[in-house]
Amino acid sequence: MSLHPLQARFSEEIAAATDLNALDAVRVAALGKSGEVTELLKSLGKMDADTRMAEAPKIHALREAVTEAIATKKAALENAELDRRLATERLDLSLPARENPKGSVHPVSQVMDELAEIFADLGFAVAEGPEIEDDWHNFTALNIPETHPARAMHDTFYVAGEHEWPMVLRTHTSPVQIRTMQNGKPPFRVIAPGRVYRSDSDATHTPMFHQIEGLVIDKAITMGHLKWTLETFLKAFFERDDIVLRMRPSYFPFTEPSAEVDVGWSIEKGRRVVGGCEGWMEVLGSGMVHPRVIAACGLDPNEWQGFAFGTGVDRLAMLKYGMDDLRAFFDGDLRWMKHYGFSFLDVPTLSGGVGA
Repeated sequence: MSLHPLQARFSEEIAAATDLNALDAVRVAALGKSGEVTELLKSLGKMDADTRMAEAPKIHALREAVTEAIATKKAALENAELDRRLATERLDLSLPARENPKGSVHPVSQVMDELAEIFADLGFAVAEGPEIEDDWHNFTALNIPETHPARAMHDTFYVAGEHEWPMVLRTHTSPVQIRTMQNGKPPFRVIAPGRVYRSDSDATHTPMFHQIEGLVIDKAITMGHLKWTLETFLKAFFERDDIVLRMRPSYFPFTEPSAEVDVGWSIEKGRRVVGGCEGWMEVLGSGMVHPRVIAACGLDPNEWQGFAFGTGVDRLAMLKYGMDDLRAFFDGDLRWMKHYGFSFLDVPTLSGGVGA
């Protein structure tokens, strides 16, 4: 059986196709469910073994040839259409993307403002520091030993170049606490919000995220002061009086003793919300500032004591405003921003409620 005439006919029809619709008609006639090449493939099952061995390679070669010719012609037609559109279509870039475009405040920025408002009322100032930090401020001054896993390359982004100290993208905002204690005189009451970087990415972790840490250094500071501060902050932030805290012993190199802070949650309208005590979820790390950290900053740990705490700003936003995936915070999806964004007039105030 000679298939050359059939292949030649399809080649002519493919070459004659002037648009994608005409080309698709040829494809259906040749390779569709009832196409001529498909029917030939179906006929293989009715042939005896010797005939099938002789004819099968010819039919498969025909199918491959027709398929390749269609793909080549399709690419040529698409390129020709693109060239035509590029040559004829015009776009006025001076026009706005849509009528009356509206921006919105990102949830992270909104929560940052809410936190600043709450802690300002508690007497805390806002402190800032560099995002590219040296190893001493980021690790050593915080009593993190050379062998600590946090220094490993799989957790920390190191910055290339020759420096007195190894340079990193800060893994927490704790270096701001060190710089604050070095450059000022106690007592201190500061919060340190900002971007931090760690090599991690999933639904609840991203390589860059936002963190806020608090520091109090004074005389005769106790764990009682820490717990009252955290309870007051969380009640104001979530705007609920039924916030219940649980402090669990933990370990952080820069605090001693250290405590993980859990907050109670309950189910409301089928969704888990902060408040009540049906279950527990971790929201904070905290503890009394380690005497070595105080000494590293040039202060006498026998005279000055304090507490520190830290939490993820993005996580607080997820818990308060019902977001499920942290990665969406950084996707730049305008639909997500339109749904979760805030008006620039939604300025958080304690009198009006920080949850604008």
